[in-house]
Amino acid sequence: MNALSDVLSQGAQMSVVLGVAPLLTGFVRKVKARLLRRRGPPLLQPYRDLIRLMRKDVVLADNASWLFRVIPYLIFAGTWVAASLVPTFGNGLLFSWTADLIAIIALLGSARFFQALAGMDVGTAFGGIGSSREVMIASLAEPAMLITVFSVAMIAGSTQLPNVAEFMGSDAVGLRVSLGMAFVALTIVALAENARIPVDNPATHLELTMVHEAMVLEYSGRHLALIDLSSHLKLLLYVSLIACVFLPWGTATADAGVGRLVFGALLYFGKLAVLGFLLAVFETSIAKMRVFRIPEFLGAALMLALLATLLRFVSGSL
Repeated sequence: MNALSDVLSQGAQMSVVLGVAPLLTGFVRKVKARLLRRRGPPLLQPYRDLIRLMRKDVVLADNASWLFRVIPYLIFAGTWVAASLVPTFGNGLLFSWTADLIAIIALLGSARFFQALAGMDVGTAFGGIGSSREVMIASLAEPAMLITVFSVAMIAGSTQLPNVAEFMGSDAVGLRVSLGMAFVALTIVALAENARIPVDNPATHLELTMVHEAMVLEYSGRHLALIDLSSHLKLLLYVSLIACVFLPWGTATADAGVGRLVFGALLYFGKLAVLGFLLAVFETSIAKMRVFRIPEFLGAALMLALLATLLRFVSGSL
């Protein structure tokens, strides 16, 4: 009976992640439109876009290889698994032992590698530009992310997300300068990794500045739907990661009953709404930066993550 309950809880976690990801994107778009005094698209518009793309035929370039056709499935699978490993409403799920921050970074890095390959596969100028810019951003974002993980792991004593969330929710953590720096660094990395303003603008297709959209211009039909769904999942992953590490309160424990799991799920949706609203406010209040300023932006995240790690070495109480 316990085994069946564990399987159902883990299945619910994976279903929630997959089902809520487009809704979070639609919520951010809606809030941004309201802040700009526009009506904006409906909350469910991302679902409609995915269904519309799924119904369309796939159009492939003549010189596209088999890799171009397989990569959307690889990106979707890797991103979905990574997003499902982040604890959302429950902390003691069946696959919690695999929820390691290093493993999640590796899955996201693999998905990015395949996407950059797809951008170059058909040999178009936009695809090559997008892939080169994506790799440039990754060369700064991934080290910043890894050092942020190290600083958090040094404080919590583990890279396992359930253990990190349990420690962050206890009274032992207290107020730490290093945690504040790690939070800012992780937020900057999340903006860059999800192609959000000020690094990229997912709502435009301006040739001179686009990064993510340039790599997927040649995709259509179900392939584009899978890539768009992967982007929704990636945004949800980072928002859930911030909520799990820095706002872990209310997450159900391993021995929690159904009522506690439902309460954890409601609290998780509340955290998503708050963080999605803050993201919309932030993107509305600033402008997109030029491409050559992105290394400076990500360099700030790298320095903050390094300072957080050094502070932990110098003084355990900070």
